[in-house]
Amino acid sequence: MPKMMHMTFYWSRQVTLLFTSWRTDSWPSYALTLLACVLASAFYQYLEYVRYRVRRGRKPREGTAEEPFLLRSKGAGMVGKIAGGVLFGLSSLLGYLLMLAVMSFNGGVFLAVILGLTVGYLVFRGEDDDQTAGLNSTCACA
Repeated sequence: MPKMMHMTFYWSRQVTLLFTSWRTDSWPSYALTLLACVLASAFYQYLEYVRYRVRRGRKPREGTAEEPFLLRSKGAGMVGKIAGGVLFGLSSLLGYLLMLAVMSFNGGVFLAVILGLTVGYLVFRGEDDDQTAGLNSTCACA
């Protein structure tokens, strides 16, 4: 008989995350899993930051709005659309994987994802992204 999946939050170092092969049974493996969740969540915020900058037409972390991210030449608009689409796809993929990780109902995983999203927001998106946070987002956690 298969093991039942948790349907309420639980606190344990034993968790199966995303794949049956990703199981933790020891504290070191659990700590590495939580670190992976923090890093993946922060990277999600970075992808959202880059995607926003591509959409706005600026380089990430560079000067003013006059600096074009992609040169405005013939075909550059198509390159920008493709880059934006690829970034959207990657961001969506990572956002849904984070959602599924949280759906493991492990309290540590939940807190690690929230911590990563918070740190990622503060590092990558905190200063000039306040008025657009959540617009065209691929995940409710943005």
